[in-house]
Amino acid sequence: MIDASHRLVAERGLDAVSIDAICAKAGVSPRTFFNYFETKDDAVLGIGPWSLDPVVVDTFAAGGPTGNLSADLLVVVTELLDKPAFGKQRIAAAFELARQEPRLLVRHLTWMEQHRHDIDALISRRLAVTGETGGDLVGTLLVVLTHMTYVRWEATGGSGEARAHLPDIVGDLRSLLGAP
Repeated sequence: MIDASHRLVAERGLDAVSIDAICAKAGVSPRTFFNYFETKDDAVLGIGPWSLDPVVVDTFAAGGPTGNLSADLLVVVTELLDKPAFGKQRIAAAFELARQEPRLLVRHLTWMEQHRHDIDALISRRLAVTGETGGDLVGTLLVVLTHMTYVRWEATGGSGEARAHLPDIVGDLRSLLGAP
């Protein structure tokens, strides 16, 4: 369905493509479509469920793996980057379409924000164990780091591993904040 939506939107433009057209191209019923996606935009973006490896979640929540909130946050971000729900090629195609249809980027950011409850719950679990501070910023930072790493990866052609851009994003953030 994602691939069908990408092909159709690339050919016709977002507004000229219907869910019925996507379903016909993919060979599925609208009912099946709505089992996976809420909207046409979600199919084009490949927006799926929020998921992290339960071991990564439990380790982070218990105060690990390093015991340093900043370093451990990067482990969680790396997990998100390494296991995108619908694959890197589809992410690259979605970014390309979002350049042509900017409202798709807005929908992607909205989706990420909708998952803040899950992120905040994970961070709250950790802070209850470790007593660390800064929890109100950690969720936002996780979203920003993940999003900007994908943006940087896509801007460089979408080849290689997205995670390879994470250190540069962190370095840029540190520079902006005047941190070592």
